[in-house]
Amino acid sequence: MNVNPLSQPATPPATASVATTAASTSATSTTATSKTAAANPAAPPPPSTTVSISNAARSALAEATESAATTAKEAGGGDMQAQRLLAKEAANKIG
Repeated sequence: MNVNPLSQPATPPATASVATTAASTSATSTTATSKTAAANPAAPPPPSTTVSISNAARSALAEATESAATTAKEAGGGDMQAQRLLAKEAANKIG
């Protein structure tokens, strides 16, 4: 027999029995946790993650974070990327 749960009349929640069950479950899980910790006192720490950054990424980061004075100095020395950046910034100031 198929029963549609929406067609059934709503029943009030049984809060007293849920609270009793939750309390007993909590006590059980606390006991289980303390037994596990006592059985394995020298648990290894979680593994660490090491990230390496490529030289291209380091160069891109250095270009993105350099000061305006450094960019101007590089542009004066013939750096094409710095010259384009200065031209772009000048165009943004005008327009």
